[in-house]
Order: sequence, then C-alpha cells, then structure tokens
Amino acid sequence: MKIYNEQEIRNDYHKLTKTLKEKNISITTMESCTSGQLASLITDTEGASGIMKGAFVTYSNEAKIMQGVPEEIIDKYSVYSKETACAMADACRKTYNADIGVGVTGSMGNVDPANAEASVPGQVWFAFSTKDKIYDFYLDLEPQPTRFAYKMAVAKEIVDELFKLI
Repeated sequence: MKIYNEQEIRNDYHKLTKTLKEKNISITTMESCTSGQLASLITDTEGASGIMKGAFVTYSNEAKIMQGVPEEIIDKYSVYSKETACAMADACRKTYNADIGVGVTGSMGNVDPANAEASVPGQVWFAFSTKDKIYDFYLDLEPQPTRFAYKMAVAKEIVDELFKLI
C-alpha cells in the first residue's frame, strides 16, 4: 500500500503556495470528494490570499450545476468522470478569473448512494484548467484507513501534478 505522509503533503502545499506567489499565478478549486481540503492546504501558508481567488465545495450534483458545471455533462458521463472534473476546473477558473482552476470528483471509501451506479470507491478524477488547455487525470487509490487519509492521498497526487504544470 502506498503510504501518504501528512507532514510531507503539508510541506508540498507550502512550497506550492510560495511558488505560485513568486510566479504571480492565481488558483482556485472546485472540490467534491476532497471537500475543501485542497483550498485549506493552499491557504495554510501566509500570504495565500495573493494567489487563492476563492474556492467551491460542491459535494452534491446540484451544487456543481449551480456553480457552472453543465447538467448535461453529469447526466451523460456521470458525476464521477473525467468530463465532470474538467467542467469543474474550467467553471471555477472562469468564475474567479484565475490562472489555474482545479476540479476534483470521485468516490472515497464507500459507494455514494445518490450516484450508486457510477460510484466506485477509490476512483478519483481531477483536472486543471488554464486559459489555453485543460489537463485531466485519473486515480485508482488503494483503500485508505480514514476519509481524511483519502483526502490527503488525493491532495498529494494533485500537488505533484500541479508542480509539473507550473
């Protein structure tokens, strides 16, 4: 089992926030399964208000739609899909006029009763939207001991990809 170290992840986000500030790159998130964990990690570093434009926690399908994810995408591909993650990233980037939008959706340790047909525990999609391109990623996480551990595992995979982008 891949082990995710919380302090290492927190250090990575501290470095990310510092790097974004140095490069004057703004960021925003629309999070479902991580329920705000990414935004929290980004803003744990002093001065994050200079680059963090805002964030959405869109745990329900309705919340995603209210924040700009087209209902047709969720209906056609499911809430747990590459297409939904991409739409989430793009919607939050555009809403906040940020340089990078991050969207993340997936199912953690159990099946989601509201979306049971599409919910596979451990499967997560995330995406980054820039003004020029949308990048998408898929994770198939090994079981984690807690929901917090799942959130931190996803956060680690996302920060690693963000460093490649910036």
